[in-house]
Amino acid sequence: MKSWLDLFDHFAERRTRTIAQQVSRRSALIGVGRVLLGTALALPVLPFDRSSQARAEGHGGGGKHKDPATETDCDYWRYCAVDGFLCSCCGGSATSCPPGTSPSKVAWVGTCHNPADGRDYLVSYNDCCGRTTCGRCFCNTNHGDRPGYRMGVHNDVNWCMSNDSSVYHCTTSIIVGVAEKD
Repeated sequence: MKSWLDLFDHFAERRTRTIAQQVSRRSALIGVGRVLLGTALALPVLPFDRSSQARAEGHGGGGKHKDPATETDCDYWRYCAVDGFLCSCCGGSATSCPPGTSPSKVAWVGTCHNPADGRDYLVSYNDCCGRTTCGRCFCNTNHGDRPGYRMGVHNDVNWCMSNDSSVYHCTTSIIVGVAEKD
């Protein structure tokens, strides 16, 4: 009497030989290529969990206690969804663009928790456009960021595209309202 593994091995061998006789190498390569391309396109939109990374860096309560962050620190509460160079390090402030730049006409919005008063605020992240990239104080916090198929809640976009100059310089974070509690 044959074992389960012998039966499975025999079936797999017969099926493989049948496929090899009926399918050309070219069509097999095309099929493998389609699978690889489909996987490569699907991976960027899959959700992922960064909570362990946040705890390791001190954002989730597991790290060591630090002094309150300032406007030039990525840990500053209003930078919870920022992705870019902070204007406060580039000649502007957290709420204003540096001289020679103009705010983007479109922006993304995040909801950030202020630990000082325990309230949640709606923060508009506006890119400042018109000069080359600042290159100082890069932050990429992404708390609550959504995949790229929802443009209004996605921060990996050059928001300067709607301005006369699409050259990105830095990002401001302007409080636009208080989030209501449920």
